Amino acid sequence: QPENLQKNWLREFYQVVHTHKPHFMALHCQEFGGKNYEASMSHVDKFVKELLSSDAMKDYNRARVYLDENYKSQEHFTALGSFYFLHESLKNIYQFDFKAKKYKKVTGKEIYSDTLESTPMLEKEKFPQDYFPECKWSRKGFIRTRWCITDCAFDLVNIHLFHDASNLIAWETSPSVYSGIRHKALGYVLDRIIDQRFEKVSYFVFGDFNFRLDAKAVVETLCAKATMQTIRAADTNEVVKLIFRESDNDRKVMLQLEKKLFDYFNQDVFRDNNGTALLEFDRELSVFKDRLYELDISFPPSYPYSEDSSQGKQYMNTRCPAWCDRILMSHSAKELILKSENDEKIVIYDHIGPNVCMGDHKPVFLSFRIAAGAGKPIANVHKCCVVQ
Repeated sequence: QPENLQKNWLREFYQVVHTHKPHFMALHCQEFGGKNYEASMSHVDKFVKELLSSDAMKDYNRARVYLDENYKSQEHFTALGSFYFLHESLKNIYQFDFKAKKYKKVTGKEIYSDTLESTPMLEKEKFPQDYFPECKWSRKGFIRTRWCITDCAFDLVNIHLFHDASNLIAWETSPSVYSGIRHKALGYVLDRIIDQRFEKVSYFVFGDFNFRLDAKAVVETLCAKATMQTIRAADTNEVVKLIFRESDNDRKVMLQLEKKLFDYFNQDVFRDNNGTALLEFDRELSVFKDRLYELDISFPPSYPYSEDSSQGKQYMNTRCPAWCDRILMSHSAKELILKSENDEKIVIYDHIGPNVCMGDHKPVFLSFRIAAGAGKPIANVHKCCVVQ
């Protein structure tokens, strides 16, 4: 229901813009055009036009939009979309030209699509096919842009990492084989953005990391007192389903697990207190604790929500809910974020549209103030907002 969903999505997005009134805003999207590109790219064009011309965004007089829409190029297509909006009050904003190795002043509104490979204002890469051989044609990769605002330079990296192809395989080991693939891909991106080709700057990496809870540990905790039944395919003897039943209580089914089924009898465990009890199983970022920082999560798992537009809070029974969508930063980027001098909460990390269907992922946003010159004593304060 793209027409219906887009209306909801934009309304909730504009509400966040109106509430936080950012001066600089980055919006990173993944899977642009959805699964059926040929049929859906017209919706993308409508979405972009609406964003650039809407009344809610009228004070943003400069914009840069980068859309990887060239789905015919298997070698390069990532389906990533990166939008950057600059408020009219912001003066002297520069964007880095990776070819010329210098900053250029940002004026006007520009849209780049199709062949982003020839655009010097960004770096785009798709992960090699052998990173995730289970997928015949993956779209996973990243887009990087570099900005300079009030003498403060930073990279913004739009990233999409590999998913879990099968719940049954994810459940076999701890950490899962998929977790290892994501680890390798994220390490590749971090190495790439701090290599020797350009001056090192602070960076923010945000997108769909596809981070999952440690499936083995979660199932063992949720079904601690259950007995497990294994169902195998008659012809291959391959495990196709696991059924966990309560030992007593009439052997009530607690959890059914298949390749693309995670049907737990009580969804409230993922929603109560924003799913905080499950955060201990969110372990994939710990490998990168020396390189990446994240603010405390205080919102429920961002995926997989029902795509039924009347079910804003309901999870689908396809995967174990997890915090797939994140905004991470280098430790030097953490130092750019202006700390609160009073009790005003000026750094906010949250999700958008808690009660509204926004698609299978809930967007996540980070709003903060940044000090001019990265914290020099007489800093002018500007407001910054990045949205995944």
